[in-house]
Amino acid sequence: MTNQNTFTLVDPQTGNLAFKLFSFDDNNHFDHIQRLNYYSLIWIKEGNGKVKVDFSEYDFTKNQLLAFAPYQPFMLTSTSAINGIVIQFHPDFFCIHKHHQEVACSGVLFNNIYEPPYVTIDEVTKNTFEMLLEQIKSEMQNPALAQYELLISYLKIFLITASRLKKEQQPEVSVTSTDKEPFILQNLKNYIEIHFKLKHSPSDYADLLNITPKALAKMTKNHFNKTLSNLIAERIIIEAKRELYLTNKSVKEIAYELGYDDEHYFSRFFKNNADVSPQIYRETVGFARAMV
Repeated sequence: MTNQNTFTLVDPQTGNLAFKLFSFDDNNHFDHIQRLNYYSLIWIKEGNGKVKVDFSEYDFTKNQLLAFAPYQPFMLTSTSAINGIVIQFHPDFFCIHKHHQEVACSGVLFNNIYEPPYVTIDEVTKNTFEMLLEQIKSEMQNPALAQYELLISYLKIFLITASRLKKEQQPEVSVTSTDKEPFILQNLKNYIEIHFKLKHSPSDYADLLNITPKALAKMTKNHFNKTLSNLIAERIIIEAKRELYLTNKSVKEIAYELGYDDEHYFSRFFKNNADVSPQIYRETVGFARAMV
């Protein structure tokens, strides 16, 4: 704990951040690309601007909660004075994937590159969040028996509340024509997230979902206005770009990790989808440029 507006819990074994809660009254924290090794929840209480996340850009305004997964690149540009609250937690403190069934926020709040990374906070949720944050602050100021368990409980309630609200606000709930469609689309996004390094063909995902390729293609086009091949390629390219600008792995290594044995085929695939070769991308925006 560094001051009355910042509450920090450090993992005693690793020295890494475990859990942190702090308030902000300007954009200094987020006005450059963030690539954090923990989850971030940013509640914008006042102000507006734009958020760049993974190569997409969205407008944000007050009373919105932004959510970012570990290593997901993001940056905020404010067009008016902003202030709010941030919760950050390391996967070792609370693993979203391990507790997926309990909190149901993976694919809703986090790990969903197809939806805007925010949820709009209504008055009821605002009151819930305020109450939870006060409980967290109190617990972190006066630690007692089972502090970890209590903080996890508050965090779970926060995540579940935000996830429920976002699911209510997702447009697919109202525009889909059948009851099964939202579940198929959500499962498709989850399957792409899990398998994109190994499964590159639309038919692979049709098999996983037990649906005909033609029916899945139509559903995907109607909902995302993109082909399934486009969705798979987007996810592969995002991962490739992350590796190119975050690591010094060779293009051949990155290609192999993404399921491509032929480096030259992968380079052509990357250039077709990103307009530049992997090497040019790295030299202009990636790891090599950062090392200069």
